[in-house]
Amino acid sequence: MIHHREIAKIMGALLVLIALLMLPAVGFSWYYDENAWPLLISMGISGLVGSILFLSFSKQDQNIRKREGYLIVALSWIFMSLFGMLPYILSHQIPSFEDAIFETVSGLTTTGATILTDIEVMPKGILFWRSMTQWIGGLGIIVLTVAIFPLLGIGGIELFVAESPGPTSDKVHPRISETAKRLWYVYVGLTLSATLLYWVGGMTFFDAINHGLTTMATGGFSTKNASMAYFDSAFIQYVAIFFMFLAGTNFTIIYFGLIGKVRRVLRSDEFKAYTIAVLALAVILFYPIAAGGNDYELAFRKSLFQVVSLVTTTGYVTDDYTQYGQGATFIFFMLLFLGGSAGSTAGGIKFVRHLTFIKNSWLEFKRLIHPRAVVPLVINGDRVTGRIITHIMNFLLIYLLTFVLGSLALSLMGYDLATSLGAVATSLGNVGPAIGQVGPVDNFAFFSPIAKIFLSFIMLLGRLELFTLLILFTPFFWRTN
Repeated sequence: MIHHREIAKIMGALLVLIALLMLPAVGFSWYYDENAWPLLISMGISGLVGSILFLSFSKQDQNIRKREGYLIVALSWIFMSLFGMLPYILSHQIPSFEDAIFETVSGLTTTGATILTDIEVMPKGILFWRSMTQWIGGLGIIVLTVAIFPLLGIGGIELFVAESPGPTSDKVHPRISETAKRLWYVYVGLTLSATLLYWVGGMTFFDAINHGLTTMATGGFSTKNASMAYFDSAFIQYVAIFFMFLAGTNFTIIYFGLIGKVRRVLRSDEFKAYTIAVLALAVILFYPIAAGGNDYELAFRKSLFQVVSLVTTTGYVTDDYTQYGQGATFIFFMLLFLGGSAGSTAGGIKFVRHLTFIKNSWLEFKRLIHPRAVVPLVINGDRVTGRIITHIMNFLLIYLLTFVLGSLALSLMGYDLATSLGAVATSLGNVGPAIGQVGPVDNFAFFSPIAKIFLSFIMLLGRLELFTLLILFTPFFWRTN
């Protein structure tokens, strides 16, 4: 039996939180002498509905079980998307439902795909809310609520499991609420640091804080039509590279590094693979970019920037990477399937899954030669259980199947193959730019309403790492026994 009382109570608390997070956007609207009523009304609606839900079910029912955890996480992202799009619709900046829901889902899932054709004419308050949606989704609104829900008398362990279904078992602290708090301290601290350095580098304060929010969220929303290419500054672009790389790193690893536990950092096989892969790919792609007429420093910066941006699923662009030949374009397309580290704000498959797959496949050859030998898979010095290996293999298969079926569905809607492959790959991986008509200098405005809704679902599916959402479509999830 599903405890609806607890679910409604948590949905109410989330909506109140969303309303409070709209307040800074109202402040920017007032500062820039804009019409703040769309944001104020959105705050009022979200806060009122949330308060009614929370107060109507204020009595604690039972502890949240795993079933409620998955349902709450899925419903949270749906509720946040529906109420988060209100500022767009009420301000008439994005009047249609399909465009508003696409932009909101893209923000909350930190995908960064946009239907806006002229970002710079948008009101500053609306632009800030757009960036804030990515910051909210960056580490996961559920992790934030895990940190504050104990104050409301609500447990959170099942929510954290549902929000973070990756294979890593690395923990900062045995209490999940303490873990969430420490992750958010790191998240907020790095966001403020990025903002300050962007500001020092020459951005206006408004541009700096927006890019600080979307960099650490690995989201990629920008206040400029040309994205990071607008800021023709090596300093700003290297700052972006540094913080994108950090945002794609397991936040527990960052935390251990900050408190001086360097051994824990060096012990991470995933972090080592992530670092080596980024540097190797940047070197490989340096040559076709340098051959395009760029000097060596600029070619390396462009290569490193785009590699880090796509691997971490941030999606900022400083260059049209499709102009460097089919080989380079294919490599950039394949980067859409990497993803950052587990426990980071990045989307995608995640390096630890790739690492597990590659190591296990390699060991399978040894098992074929020595069928009676016990050949364990070890990552980070710990033995990986068969259950985790099976989970990862299933995830990879379902991810590939979703990509193929999604691309087929989009191509049946009338879009060319490259565009269909690119749009589904970037939506599922929560990246932003891709290939075809959704390349680094394009947007998603041309898609039909049904295609935008479909891609919004794909983005949610990728952000919640498939299982959290797909499990709701299984009959046994809803059985009462």
